[in-house]
Amino acid sequence: MSFLTKVVLLWLLFLTVITFILCAADKFAAKKQMRRVPEKTFFLLSALGGSIGMYAGMLTFRHKTQHWYFKYGIPAIIVAQAALAIVILRLTA
Repeated sequence: MSFLTKVVLLWLLFLTVITFILCAADKFAAKKQMRRVPEKTFFLLSALGGSIGMYAGMLTFRHKTQHWYFKYGIPAIIVAQAALAIVILRLTA
């Protein structure tokens, strides 16, 4: 495995964990009526590679599942990222 591949995988793992934790924190804040994480932050982190963490957080904490733009947007980001990964893998193989 190349150095660049390791860096990309670590980046994705890091963002996945951070996004999942942030989803949990936002759900807690929602229940306690505290300051919330902006929705654009979730979409930004998802687009940068944390989409699996966001989707897992949505399912685990039942958070943001009623918003159509999360319900369909996050899976769309996952599909787009998977397609991009397939294209990159085929071009580099």
